[in-house]
Amino acid sequence: MKINQIIQKKRKELSLTQEQIADFLGVSTPAVNKWEKGSTYPDITLLPALARLLKIDLNTLMSFNDDLTDIEIENFVNEVDKTVQEQDYDTAFQKAINKIHEYPTCEKLIYSVILYLEGALALYNVSEIEQYREIYETFYKRLATSEIPEIRDTTTSMLISYARNRGDFSKAEELINSLPFSTIDKEEQLAILYQRQERYQDAEKIWERRVLKGVTEIQTALVNMLESALQEKRENDADFFADMYEAVTRQFCFPEWMCYNAHLQLALVKKDKGRSLFILQKMLPAMKKEWDPQEYKFYRNANVSGSTFFSSKLAKTITDELANNEEYAFLRDGSEFGELIAQLKD
Repeated sequence: MKINQIIQKKRKELSLTQEQIADFLGVSTPAVNKWEKGSTYPDITLLPALARLLKIDLNTLMSFNDDLTDIEIENFVNEVDKTVQEQDYDTAFQKAINKIHEYPTCEKLIYSVILYLEGALALYNVSEIEQYREIYETFYKRLATSEIPEIRDTTTSMLISYARNRGDFSKAEELINSLPFSTIDKEEQLAILYQRQERYQDAEKIWERRVLKGVTEIQTALVNMLESALQEKRENDADFFADMYEAVTRQFCFPEWMCYNAHLQLALVKKDKGRSLFILQKMLPAMKKEWDPQEYKFYRNANVSGSTFFSSKLAKTITDELANNEEYAFLRDGSEFGELIAQLKD
C-alpha cells in the first residue's frame, strides 16, 4: 500500500476529515487532498507529526515492509501474467524488475516472479531470450544461498540446467553435488501426521500434490529414456517408452493432449510425416479443451487455474515452431499441414 493510500485509510479509520488533518498540521486542506490522491507528498518535516496523528509508526506510513505476503505475491504474479497477455513480455519484465527493486530482500517475490518469467519465455515465443536469461541467472545465484529449502533447491536446479545447456558439465556436476540429501520426507511425514489427527482433507491435499508431482516425474523420465533409446538406435525401446508415456498420462487423468506428447516427439525425430500429422490432428484440437482436475478423484482439492489458456497458447507455440523451423520442413511438403493449421483457426 502506498503512502497516499495509507494516509486516506488511516484518516477514515479515525473518522477524521481532510480539514481536521490540515488544521492539526498547519497546512491547507487542498494539500491534504493532493497527498491522498498521490499527486504530491507531505514535507519530510511533517512526517513524524502525521504518523503520530494517524496513530501509526513512520515505517508503516512510509510503506517500509521488508516482505510481501504470499497472497500479495500471488496477486502480483497474476498481474505480471496479465501484462504479458495484454501487452508484451518486456513490459511485464520491467514491471517485475521494478517490484523486485522495491522489495529487494523478499526472496519469495523474486523466486515466484523470476520462475514465472522463465516459463513464459518459451510459451510466448520471446525473441532475444538469452539477454533475459543472463539476468535470471543472476537472481538464481542469489537465491541459491537462501535459507528456504524450496527456493534454494529449485534455483540451484535452474543453475544446473543453465550450466548443462551451455556445456559447462563440470559446473553442473559441482552444483548437483551441492544439493542437500535427506532421508526424511517432510511432506510425507506431515500427511501421515494429519491423518492421525483426522485432518483428512489436509492430508489428501498433500497426497494429491504427490500424485501430480510423481506422474510428472515419470513422464519426464520416460521422455528422457525415449531420447536415449533414439540416440542408441533402439527403436523398439523408444516405441515402448512412448506407449508407456501415453498409458501413464491417461491412467492418471491428465489432459488428453498430453497423451500424444511422446508419440509426436518420436514421429518428428523419425521424420514420419503421416504419423506426425495424424497425431497433430488429435493433439492440437485437444489443447483447446477445458481440463478441470477436480472432476477426477485423484485431484479433488487441486487448484490448477489457467490450464486451458496455457495449453491453447502452447498449441500456437508448437504450430509456429513446426511452421518455421527448417528441421520440420518435411511436414510442410504438400497441403496437409496448411489445411490442419487452417482448421485450427476456424
